[in-house]
Amino acid sequence: MSGTRGTVTAVSSNDEYSFTKPNRESITLLPGLGVAGDVHAGVTVKHRSRVAQDPTQPNLRQVHLIHQELFGEVAEHGFEVGPGQLGENVTTEGIDLLGLPTGTLLHIGPEAVIEVTGLRNPCLQIDGFQNGLLKQVVGRDAEGHVVRKAGIMSVVRVGGEIRPGDTIRAELPQAPHRPLERV
Repeated sequence: MSGTRGTVTAVSSNDEYSFTKPNRESITLLPGLGVAGDVHAGVTVKHRSRVAQDPTQPNLRQVHLIHQELFGEVAEHGFEVGPGQLGENVTTEGIDLLGLPTGTLLHIGPEAVIEVTGLRNPCLQIDGFQNGLLKQVVGRDAEGHVVRKAGIMSVVRVGGEIRPGDTIRAELPQAPHRPLERV
């Protein structure tokens, strides 16, 4: 992956709770809410496990992005995964999502701007989708630290329509940069 520029390869949304999200021709991002018509859109948390803990928490997971390069990586271990199948709203190519610092602004297409809030914390539902896949997207590095590879989460700062083929440009926050943590 090459840094701070990339391309949208797919967009996905679902108006009901399910693990996967169907691909769409376009999605519309709404400032402070997320993806129009998506079950996870809202000012406060919408992920069921988080609602059970505290339904008043701010929704830092309005838009979920995954790098398409992950699909090739898991394919080497026998897993077939396509855009939207891990529940992401935006599938990207060519941008190092996992290497971005917290607070990075991603300019997507002609208008939309999202702010990166952290790493997706993958759950056991991934093994329900394909048994053993969770171990491919969450592991440990040589020092024993947890490594999460199932994408990043963000909030919408400027709304707009996005579609496959749109460019993505990362605007890094001022230093010192804070590495992504799970949200």
